[in-house]
Amino acid sequence: MFERIALIGLGLIGSSLSHVMRRKGLARHIAGHAKTARTRDKAVELGLVDSIHATAAEAVAGADLVILCVPVGVNAAVAAEIGPHIAPGAIVTDVGSVKAAVIRDVAPHLAKGVHFVPGHPVAGTEHSGPESGFAELFENRWCILTPPAGTDPRAVARLTAFWEACGSHVEIMDAAHHDMVLAITSHIPHLIAYNIVATAEHLETVTQSEVIKFAAGGFRDFTRIAASDPVMWRDVFLNNKEAVLEMLARFTEDLTALQRAIRYGDDKALVDLFTRTREIRRGIIEAGQETPAPDFGRLGGKAPDGAEPL
Repeated sequence: MFERIALIGLGLIGSSLSHVMRRKGLARHIAGHAKTARTRDKAVELGLVDSIHATAAEAVAGADLVILCVPVGVNAAVAAEIGPHIAPGAIVTDVGSVKAAVIRDVAPHLAKGVHFVPGHPVAGTEHSGPESGFAELFENRWCILTPPAGTDPRAVARLTAFWEACGSHVEIMDAAHHDMVLAITSHIPHLIAYNIVATAEHLETVTQSEVIKFAAGGFRDFTRIAASDPVMWRDVFLNNKEAVLEMLARFTEDLTALQRAIRYGDDKALVDLFTRTREIRRGIIEAGQETPAPDFGRLGGKAPDGAEPL
């Protein structure tokens, strides 16, 4: 589908893209760049790239598709570096969980004639690094594209076809709307997970060994989410702060109502809430985004080394 694809960043998403591009024959040449020599060496060892480059500018030279797979917070610096070296007619996209900030930081550095189509594959695990990638990561998952107004529809169609070839369903969405939706479906759950695990750690009356020893399914799943990449999630919260704070305020209001129901023994309110939320879970299963099979150890996934899709 593309002659030369440049992967800027070779962590979980970048390495998974490499695996699926190899499997599906989506690129004649994969050029890669990573910040550290260790990651670059590992990418070569794993066969993720056809060429590895010490700078992002070298990697994008001659590429007809550039994919930024870096933390949201460094997009501006990366875009400033690669902007002068991107060929006219090339498509530039990204994989970040925040879209308005990406448009703000990247678009000003791209020359006229370069097509910028921000993207967000809604897929991942709590693992990071080039060893974490696997080709099946994007299968039956959504990839959201947020092209700014005036973007060439042919570039959007070409990138849509690319993600569909990777196994994803594609949705076109306004960037601001994306950030609001993902704030509640992804960002707030991660924030809650980080906080509840930290709360357990801070409880002086419960030793760490007891928390680990008696971890039930709910707390175990919180710890899995809370193991996600710290730098990536720091950048997500700082670059989507308005939507996150709005959703957090709504969550706090609902939490207060739940607290009131427990305090005053309002069993009907509790049953009504739990019934509605169970239906949402069933809807997720029916939509093909989860399986009803019990997987108490999170086994049976396609990720290596015990990693599983979120």
